[in-house]
Amino acid sequence: MSTVSPRPGASLRDGDLVAALDLGSNSFHIVVAQRVLGQLRVVDRLRETVRMAEGLNALGGLAPEVRERALACLARFGQRVADIPRRHVRAVATNTVRQLRDPEAFLRPAEAALGHPIDVISGREEARLVYLGVAHEQPPAPDQNRLVIDIGGGSTECIIGRGFTPLERESLQVGCIASTRRFFDSGKLGRKRWQAALTEVELQFQQFAAPYRSLGWDEAIGTSGTHKAIGNICAAMKLGKGSITREGLAQVRERLLQAGRIEDIDLPGLSDDRRPIIAGGVLVLEAAFAVLGLEQLQVSKAALREGVLYDLLGRGGADDPRELSVAALMQRYGVDAAQAQRVESTALQLFDQVAADWGLGSEDRAMLSRAARLHELGLAIAHSSYHVHGAYVLQHSDIAGFSQQGQRFLAALVRSHRRSVAKSAFESIPDRLLGNARRCAALLRLAVLLHRARKDELPPGLRLHADGERLELALDRRWLHARPLLRADLEAEPDDMLGLGLQLHIAQD
Repeated sequence: MSTVSPRPGASLRDGDLVAALDLGSNSFHIVVAQRVLGQLRVVDRLRETVRMAEGLNALGGLAPEVRERALACLARFGQRVADIPRRHVRAVATNTVRQLRDPEAFLRPAEAALGHPIDVISGREEARLVYLGVAHEQPPAPDQNRLVIDIGGGSTECIIGRGFTPLERESLQVGCIASTRRFFDSGKLGRKRWQAALTEVELQFQQFAAPYRSLGWDEAIGTSGTHKAIGNICAAMKLGKGSITREGLAQVRERLLQAGRIEDIDLPGLSDDRRPIIAGGVLVLEAAFAVLGLEQLQVSKAALREGVLYDLLGRGGADDPRELSVAALMQRYGVDAAQAQRVESTALQLFDQVAADWGLGSEDRAMLSRAARLHELGLAIAHSSYHVHGAYVLQHSDIAGFSQQGQRFLAALVRSHRRSVAKSAFESIPDRLLGNARRCAALLRLAVLLHRARKDELPPGLRLHADGERLELALDRRWLHARPLLRADLEAEPDDMLGLGLQLHIAQD
């Protein structure tokens, strides 16, 4: 029997705690909530200014002092979540970690310091989670569209959604730290320099402005520290309460330019912590107002971390966004659902026989299930090397609900489910996932082989036993000898299985 953990939402009882961590390019955040009468009640929030984006260089390296600052913060956060069950904690990393030349060199010590895995999410997945957080904190009218803009340290996410569903998601490589460093690195603020920078940032928004404006929205909301800071400035300057207007933003910009230099900025309501990066934030927001034709923007307290919190509750159940994404991919690429179901059923049957011996858990089982349903996705591109095509699509698409590590896990299983196992198939898998990924790949290979005839039949008494790196598959002799093609495939499989670091033995009863 497998060691299967209950899904997060189903396992929560009154009094249980759940935590979400957001490793942003400017700040690291943690929010801890408790289940009370079926609802989540926030009981603790922590925030530290880390400024990861400040340490990112053009070659994708991270300055040592910034790296140490980040690790020290994660160690402190790790103390806060040390007593919360692993399945009730999720940490996500955003733009700066995405830009690192070697993310694993940072993630390995970061995960050790935190005591929990860290998921690196794509820009569009970040956008989905931001929208989810805003939607839960400020429930929308079901028949209205809502525009949400999140200006982070390294990137800006723009989402149009209806209800709790995002309809359009975009992520731009502009943020308060990145833009301040790029356009005002000398510390000087001037009108000519500002206008040139504004034109360049506006071009980024122009990429999607037309479809967004065509779809339209009934209200616009800004989230993240940049919007909160600008909202506080507007309130202190008596330019609006709880919102940012076009006129108010223009006055903030004029007051900012009057300073002449970043260190001389003196805006009411602006904290010392935010002063060094406010210029880039105002610049990006002004570009958004201009290109999207905004007149007013409400400021939300919710952000990515709240979205991660609520998303965590649905993972593993019928509302898991990853399951919806798999179904959408199967439909889009015309996957043979009957064959996918055969392979999935057999793969999971084999999984349940070896999970305890191999230490595989519920998340491994779920990923094997998804890979089984998607293993023939590449056939829509070409039959030749379709496993390679399918793996490429899975690794390089924006797939809602999946971290980058999750997509690479799926891609590795699909890439290695047939033919010889390429050495490169598992190169991008984190060390903590590598062993289980190889073992799940072996189970998928066997399930695919057993259903090469695309029939529902299975040998009577099918048994699989695992002992370390040794696998023994027991099959009925008469059943196998009646299928010479399958027998030939299985005779060749032990050699291919060595590519996964496993020794396969076929026993005939």
